[in-house]
Amino acid sequence: MAKFYSSDHILKTLRKNGFHFVSQKGSHIKYRRELEGKALTVIIPADRKEIPIGTFHSILKQSNLTRSDF
Repeated sequence: MAKFYSSDHILKTLRKNGFHFVSQKGSHIKYRRELEGKALTVIIPADRKEIPIGTFHSILKQSNLTRSDF
């Protein structure tokens, strides 16, 4: 069975890896980080106890992080 992460856990990991808060619109939070001259932007659903696995994979792609970072 796949492990699900909460929004809080994902946000904490993003901050630890240099991402900073940009904005929030409704229930989606935007974080951004500069990496090698490129801006990486990640959108996270707010206040979720479990992020669906497909959404988590999208967050991994957007953030350029790996599952082991979490």
